[in-house]
Amino acid sequence: MATTTEEDDFVGDQLETLLSFPSEVQEAIEQVLPSNDPLDRPDFNPVDYINTLFPTEQSLSNIDDVVGKIRHKIWRLDDEIRNVVRGQTNVGEEGRQSLEEAQKAIQELFSKIKDIKDKAEKSEEMVKEITRDIKQLDHAKRHLTASITTLNHLHMLVGGVDSLMVMTRKRQYGEVANLLQGVLNVLEHFEKYMEIPQIKQLSDRVKQIQTELGNQITADFEEAFQGAGAKYGPGNQRQLHDACYVVNILDPKVKRDLLSWFVKLQLNEYGLLFAEDQEAAWLDKIDRRYAWIKRALVDFEEKFGHLFPPDWEISERICVEFCHTTRKELAKVMQRRRAEIDVKLLLFAIQRTSNFEALITKRFTGITMQKATTVQPKADPVTNKAHSMSPPENESTNPFEQDALNPFEGAGDGKTAPEEAKTSPDGQSPFAGIISQCFEAHLNIYIENQDRNLSELLNRFQQDILSQGTPRMDGEDHSNVLPSCADLFVFYKKCMVQCSQLSTGQPLIDLSKTFQKYLKEYAHRILLSNLPKLSKEPSSSGGLGSASGIIQNFLKEGEVSKLSEDEQCRVCSLLCTAEYCMETTQQLEEKLREKVDAQLRLAVDLSAEQDMFHTVISSCIQLLVQDLETATEPALTAMTKMPWSTIEAVGDQSGYVTAITAHLKQNIPVIRDNLVASRKYFTQFSVKFVSSFIPKFIGTLYKCRPTSTVAAEQLLLDTHSLKTVLLELPSLGSQVSRKAPASFTKIVVKGMTKAEMILKVVMSPQHPPQAFVDNFIRLLNDSDASDFQRVLEMKGVRRGDQNSLLDMFRARMPVSTIMANMSGGSGGNAANQAGTGTSTNAVSQSPQSHQAPEPESSRIRKLEKLIKKRL
Repeated sequence: MATTTEEDDFVGDQLETLLSFPSEVQEAIEQVLPSNDPLDRPDFNPVDYINTLFPTEQSLSNIDDVVGKIRHKIWRLDDEIRNVVRGQTNVGEEGRQSLEEAQKAIQELFSKIKDIKDKAEKSEEMVKEITRDIKQLDHAKRHLTASITTLNHLHMLVGGVDSLMVMTRKRQYGEVANLLQGVLNVLEHFEKYMEIPQIKQLSDRVKQIQTELGNQITADFEEAFQGAGAKYGPGNQRQLHDACYVVNILDPKVKRDLLSWFVKLQLNEYGLLFAEDQEAAWLDKIDRRYAWIKRALVDFEEKFGHLFPPDWEISERICVEFCHTTRKELAKVMQRRRAEIDVKLLLFAIQRTSNFEALITKRFTGITMQKATTVQPKADPVTNKAHSMSPPENESTNPFEQDALNPFEGAGDGKTAPEEAKTSPDGQSPFAGIISQCFEAHLNIYIENQDRNLSELLNRFQQDILSQGTPRMDGEDHSNVLPSCADLFVFYKKCMVQCSQLSTGQPLIDLSKTFQKYLKEYAHRILLSNLPKLSKEPSSSGGLGSASGIIQNFLKEGEVSKLSEDEQCRVCSLLCTAEYCMETTQQLEEKLREKVDAQLRLAVDLSAEQDMFHTVISSCIQLLVQDLETATEPALTAMTKMPWSTIEAVGDQSGYVTAITAHLKQNIPVIRDNLVASRKYFTQFSVKFVSSFIPKFIGTLYKCRPTSTVAAEQLLLDTHSLKTVLLELPSLGSQVSRKAPASFTKIVVKGMTKAEMILKVVMSPQHPPQAFVDNFIRLLNDSDASDFQRVLEMKGVRRGDQNSLLDMFRARMPVSTIMANMSGGSGGNAANQAGTGTSTNAVSQSPQSHQAPEPESSRIRKLEKLIKKRL
């Protein structure tokens, strides 16, 4: 019996081993044969299965039914396995038979394909045999057609050459033009037969006829137009007209030579009338040159306009040659009589020349010019007047704004500027500078004259500002810029446009350097030198009715350096002018780089002038800050003179706060209204003022000693009132409430919160010392030992106690630094609470401050209530 049990266990282990499949196989089986039967699960447990079937003893009564069902299930599984095994017995044999049948079918298909290929090759050979004769006939037809065509061309060529020779002798140019073009076209077909002597001979005869025609037509034109016996008239007009069409067919050199001869023939009279030694050749008679060519072109159109083909553009060619000749002659005569040239004469000649160039730009297309000139398009010439050029109302005073795209706008008297100048594809007129280039070598005279004009202009500006002063801003004018500034830049724009008409090279660079020199002079002589100096004036005691008698007496006796309202307006006006100059100088630099030649663009650099105007702006802001800050010094001095140790009760804000507030309310609106067009610089002024005033106020706070607890409460009330005023500084006295910039608010809150924290430390009890030191470190975590000592002096701590507290503070500093870095500083939280104007008792928040006596905390709460009431 034991042996049987062991055998059964062995067989069970083997079955369990055989029925254990890898996880991949088990997943595949579940996907193919999904089943919810517990017997099919890979983790089947017989004990659990039996317990499921018979959960209680009472269920054992059904054991026979369960056993019967299981046996039936086993029988059904055996039957299915038997059928599957029987069905797989013949599968191998059937597979081998199917494979053999497939191989036989492939062999049969291969043999059929081979048969089809053999038949196709035989069919191709048969088709070639059939079409061999057809191809021979096709080649014969093509060769025969080419031969007939060549013979026809040869016949036409031989006949055409003979006819050309006859017509040339008879001067039948109308027929020659038609026949010659046809002969040349036919001759192109014989290019590949030029090795044949007869064809080469015919080609040489055609070239000889072309040469004879060119010489003959040239002789006909010379006979008709040149000399005293010129035969041009109604009899030969038709002949010469037809000859022009023959010339179009001949070598282009024939046409160029003929046109060059004819154009020079038309300008022979001009060369004699305006020769270098003639009186009419000088610049003051330059109008006569342009009047002559206008008459000559009108006469030519009337007499010979119908003679030449329109596409020859003879009038334009005459005009272009006139321009080239005039430029050379003017250059010679100006070089010879250089000493006689003055700026008025030079500008007169430039203006008349520019007018003429603008005229021919509208009249002609420039198609005959082989190369477009590289000179900038012409604008209207300008006059040489140094009078004031203030812009019209409601228009920008900046002459270099991007929307000023019209190159003729503001460039002269506007009488002859072309509205639509014909330009080349690159945007340049081919006639731009075609004559006026000759004046470029003498532009130094113009530049020297502009140097003198700018010097006179600056002298006049200086006299005007000394005699009239700085105009105050009124009405709807919010620019607050000196008129002389706009005059200066408009004048230079005028000069720049005029100079760029003549040259975009070194003369334009020289002119810009001249203007750079006077920009510097303008910054020094007009702006910096007119900044007012701080003068001693008795300080006003107005607005101090509620201040203490000590403060009133001190403020009445003191004298401060104070700018008057007119001087403040002048400083603001100079600041706005410097800003305008700086921005316009930058735009001027961009415009110059657009106009000047590409290789000279690096030479245009006005950064030094922009820096200079920025320096003027900084000086103006610093002067305003210094004036405003200096005027607060008497009030701060009065603050230190008050008997803080004897103050017994907290009252309203002190007199020095009222004085400072009144001073700010009096001056800030004036400065703000005069800088309304320069808001960023008013913001910069406000930031600089509070950045300078708050440290001075804190320094003055340290001097208020000894300070009792009640005095510290009064100072805290005063500090909070002053903080409120400083936060409203940008919109102080304004009817429009505008939020202060975030950077400004941050500086005020940070600085004045530090002052509040100092006073709260002063108000905190000295005992126990450890709690006092911890409270200082928490509220003023960015302070050092010197600040701690100054706070001790404010409290009136004895020297011996100060040393012990300082030693304790120095011992605590490293720990406080680590805590501040980890927690972000609890003093910062206290600062934020104080900055909102609703700070709670910072002293009572410290763990050690619970030991503070009740009267101190009650006084602080009363002070906070008083501050909230005032808010």
